[in-house]
Amino acid sequence: MKLKLLIPFIVLGIFSAMAQTKVSGHVFDENNVPIPFANVLFKGSTEGTITNEDGKFYLESDNSWDNLIVSFIGFEILEVPLTKPVSYDLKFILKEEASSLDEVLIVTGKQSKKASENPAIRILKKIWERKRQNGLSQFKQYEYDQYEKVEFDLNTIDSALIKSKLFKGMEFVFNEVDTSNVTGKTYLPIFLNESVKKISGDNILNKEHEDLKGNKNSGFSNNQTIIDFIDDLYSEYNVYNNYLKFFDKSFVSPLSRTGVQTYNYVLSDSAFIDNKWCYNIIYYPRRKNELTFKGDFWVNDSTYAIKEINLQASKSANINWVKEIYIEQEFEVLNDSVFLIKRDYFLSDFAMNKKEMSRGVYGKRTTIYDNYKFDEPKDPKFYDKVVYNYDEDVYNREDDFWQNNRLEALSKDEKGVYKMLDTLKTVKKFKRIYNLASILGSGYIEFPSLNLDYGPIFSTFGYNEVEGVRLRTGGRTYFGPNDLWRIEGFLAYGFNDDKFKYGISGKWLLDKRSRLTIFGGNRRDIEQIGASLTSSSDVLGRSLASSAVIGTGTNDKLSNINLTNFGASIEPSRNFEVRIDGSFRTISSASSTFSLDYNDPEALSGVSSEIKQFESRLSLGYFPKRQMTGFGVERKNKNDNFARLFAQVSRGDRNWFDSDFDYTKVQFSYIQPWQVGGFGRLVTSVELGKTFGEVPLGLLSVVPGNQSYFSIYNTFTQLDYYEFVTDTYSSVHLEHNFNGRIFSRIPFLKKYNLRAILGLRGVWGELSDENMALNSTGNLMEIPLVAPDTRMYYEYSFGVANIFKVLRLDFNFRGNYLDRPDARPFGITGSFGFYF
Repeated sequence: MKLKLLIPFIVLGIFSAMAQTKVSGHVFDENNVPIPFANVLFKGSTEGTITNEDGKFYLESDNSWDNLIVSFIGFEILEVPLTKPVSYDLKFILKEEASSLDEVLIVTGKQSKKASENPAIRILKKIWERKRQNGLSQFKQYEYDQYEKVEFDLNTIDSALIKSKLFKGMEFVFNEVDTSNVTGKTYLPIFLNESVKKISGDNILNKEHEDLKGNKNSGFSNNQTIIDFIDDLYSEYNVYNNYLKFFDKSFVSPLSRTGVQTYNYVLSDSAFIDNKWCYNIIYYPRRKNELTFKGDFWVNDSTYAIKEINLQASKSANINWVKEIYIEQEFEVLNDSVFLIKRDYFLSDFAMNKKEMSRGVYGKRTTIYDNYKFDEPKDPKFYDKVVYNYDEDVYNREDDFWQNNRLEALSKDEKGVYKMLDTLKTVKKFKRIYNLASILGSGYIEFPSLNLDYGPIFSTFGYNEVEGVRLRTGGRTYFGPNDLWRIEGFLAYGFNDDKFKYGISGKWLLDKRSRLTIFGGNRRDIEQIGASLTSSSDVLGRSLASSAVIGTGTNDKLSNINLTNFGASIEPSRNFEVRIDGSFRTISSASSTFSLDYNDPEALSGVSSEIKQFESRLSLGYFPKRQMTGFGVERKNKNDNFARLFAQVSRGDRNWFDSDFDYTKVQFSYIQPWQVGGFGRLVTSVELGKTFGEVPLGLLSVVPGNQSYFSIYNTFTQLDYYEFVTDTYSSVHLEHNFNGRIFSRIPFLKKYNLRAILGLRGVWGELSDENMALNSTGNLMEIPLVAPDTRMYYEYSFGVANIFKVLRLDFNFRGNYLDRPDARPFGITGSFGFYF
């Protein structure tokens, strides 16, 4: 999760206008029992809300109102005069209607799942039958304008916050605050982003094209990282789908075909909305701690299309750092049978905990849709069109553009965001806080006057048995996020071996359209090469296993690496990469207790302990549905829910640079994440490889072990480094995160919001007799070469994640080969992270 990106927002402040009428309170019956889902609205208006499960509500308006109406089926309508513009914590008692005592609607407890007994279920089944006939899916092609504004607000403003040292010298930002019409909390708007887009789609081709016409935000006009973070945070969704994905979690939609097993449904009311007769259905979860909502929706009685819907995430939902999720969608009627989304409002309350008065940050997105056009075919190539250049004009539109293209006017407090931030940016203390947040987010300390960044700071310290304590310093050129070229390097020192290590690399983007890039560099370092089946394509790359501070055993099987690499890459089509490069490596043991010796008839002793090898490589990578941010030589992934297919052919040639061996290595890997509906997320990985020719240990395929106490995907936790060595291999990794679905059904555990993770890993491989003979030298420090050829090696794990919201523990079990020397049948690994 990119929670760190919210740090800069918390220290930004602006003026905002107070609403004219505000009221909050609780609604009870005569027995003092809260009435959930009661209607509350200002008399003579359409501005209203419903009470939550505890009978609580908050309502506000920019207009002045004198009376409030509270109603619920089976109870007398209550009209309450509002004597003050702001009235909080009021208590309302509804009396049962004498003539309707036998018809009082009860919306608590379990409701029938049978259509014959529950009219709401009958209506729900009609929605399922017609959902593919509603919305954009009924047209071959579509096009519309989309205006979106995203706002972040610091909420729960009180005197303690205003007087805190953090805001000393910036107290002017608290001159005025506003109040949320959903939660009733005070808030201070701190960031606003607006965008205008033209969206085109083809349902036959199943493709969509997005054309960004303008983007504007308060103070971060060129910060593509924040813009992409917003896009990823508030991804598009369709309430008709069975599952709605928010914050990397799949919530069960109240319109889902599995909804009957997840929600209770109650037919509450019926009325005309925009001259369309609609039914009102209330829904709420059957169980706690699951990813569900509560709320209601209005559905047309003939088309069974949704007219209005609101969704509020259950407070017990198994999601971190988000205390509140509230969604409203409105649909317009284009004709008697076409209902299309008109307005979408999404509010999320980010907070460290879910306590009522905890302070946090609101994220609010409002999306307006207009100017729909249908069945106008476009050339299929249109949907594959990609923007290759960063167009500054798009991010610097004049005021006239926004006045003409905003589909919803800014409120007073939203207009104040732009004005206030201009003032705040001149405050030195704010600059220091923002710079600190940037360092924590990127890992680099910026020196803008030199166009250099120092870092990454998180790699400053390391440890292994050969180097002892390792200190590292490094940096990179940085003129901007879309640099066409970049140089970076590092210098490290080990206090135990008393040696300096270094690395330098450079890359240059020659053509943006094809992403033709040339690169090269050199690194002299110490590395654990037995931790990965595929050698890194990054000259400066270094595995975590090379500097594990503590581990299950001695980490002394390290190698001295001197690597020089040059090559080029190109992207002939979107998300398809071709890379050609050549490298020259010198590899030798870095430890007296580890041998890389091999039989060499040309050596005086008949044995060599150093490998000199030139290798050329052709690599192909395909990443369908991958989204990238940036237009320069370095880009970042916007999403992680895409497949990764990788194929590589490596050729070692003795005729180049006096190399030692001739060989060909072929490798293939496929990683695929799967969203398994409401049952969580499964990640599968398959990797295959074969080396043709005789090569020494330093060039063989070592099954990646993991002697650290960290859970590292695509390694075998119960294997030591170099325990299995192969020249032909196939491996598979499966990991499924249930996202709380299992623990939520265990009564004494469900309140902890734990998440179960199951893992299964296996590898088969073999080693030829020729390679065995080449590496059998009689050295006492020689590793016995063993391959899992008689049967596949496997291990399995059961993990518990979301411990204290940040900790994951995996309990790992070795499935076989338990008779191996020092075999570890069981182990515990863990990891830390901020995840929703």
